[in-house]
Amino acid sequence: MDLLTTDLCDAHEDRVRVVEPMFNSFGGRCAFFGRIATLKLFEDNSLVRKALESPGEDRVLVIDGGGSLRRALVGDQLAALGVKNGWAGVIVYGCIRDSRAIGEMNIGVFAIDTHPMKTVKKNVGEADIPVSFGGVTFKPGEWLYADEDGVIVSETALHAT
Repeated sequence: MDLLTTDLCDAHEDRVRVVEPMFNSFGGRCAFFGRIATLKLFEDNSLVRKALESPGEDRVLVIDGGGSLRRALVGDQLAALGVKNGWAGVIVYGCIRDSRAIGEMNIGVFAIDTHPMKTVKKNVGEADIPVSFGGVTFKPGEWLYADEDGVIVSETALHAT
């Protein structure tokens, strides 16, 4: 990606919302962008699997996991589904696991940290709703840009489409 968050902020300061610094990059793709799809859940990744099994169409899955540091919401199998189905990236307000394997995959994965414990499976959560964390509300269909310098969100595309 030649679109740097710093350059986009400079050029579109009035159109971007900057997420508070909190994420580490774990995926093999350290810079990515796309339209937002959202999930809100807590220590249950059933809906994550369902989302990543669907066509990604170069979107970014934003997962509001409540900031939990007790279970991992994405592991290597789910990240591989994201690659296979054309997702540009995943932002996890929570933890991931299998970080070494995910680091070898062509997908962007940002999360707060890692945790070895898998989730429970209760099929509980919500999809395609606005979610808020890091001082930003993420709305389905908006645009997210992420790289080594941070994560930004815009109502409209900041690049030539």
